[in-house]
Amino acid sequence: MPPFVGLLNALPAPLLCEMIGHAGYDFIVLDLEHLLVSPDQLQHAIRACELGGCEPWVRVPEVDAKLIGRVLDAGAKGIVIPRLESAAEAALAVNAARFPPLGRRGITGGRVTGFGKVALPDYIARANQDIRIVPMIESAAGIRALPQILAVPGISLVMEGALDLALDLGLGPLPLHPEVWTSLRKIDEHCRDAGVPFCANPRNEEQRSYWATQGTQWLLAGEDRSLLQNTLRQRVNTLRGE
Repeated sequence: MPPFVGLLNALPAPLLCEMIGHAGYDFIVLDLEHLLVSPDQLQHAIRACELGGCEPWVRVPEVDAKLIGRVLDAGAKGIVIPRLESAAEAALAVNAARFPPLGRRGITGGRVTGFGKVALPDYIARANQDIRIVPMIESAAGIRALPQILAVPGISLVMEGALDLALDLGLGPLPLHPEVWTSLRKIDEHCRDAGVPFCANPRNEEQRSYWATQGTQWLLAGEDRSLLQNTLRQRVNTLRGE
């Protein structure tokens, strides 16, 4: 089975999200950590992902139960938690995303139930089963705590943040540093031991090939802004003969 491939959305434009979905990506991570996105922008971006046929995930700035609940009420299918460093934080995130008896998320109707087309008990059961809780491991503390984080019921997937990890390790903005690569493989090892999927972000052909040989089923293709910038530059340089 081919891997599931996603993209980090750094340009908050609903039309772009819809296009990315139609291009064949399986999920888009809508970013609230580094971007000033209004609730309306986020709502429209989630709808655009749905129209494009890909899962809308939202990276929240921190474990904020109220924000997580609102994002899920808007239709997000996954919650990405940046720089997660403890099992306690992981448990709080799961608790915020699950309805009782599995958590403490509050219930509402609205668009997630098709404005009444889906019965509340059916939606609750589906959400408790399908909503993805995705920690990002971006620090040495996160790696140390990862075995305990992975033991929290409800963790769906783990993503890496190699650039922030490099900074945390005192290496500077060098996500391809050998020490970072060793750390990423350590994260993957912990995930395999726990039976939780790892989502890699290959930054060159060597890494892509490695994760392919490992049978990694979840991949992040980077961010849309970088991909667009590189493609646009390559095109104009080609036309200028540079």
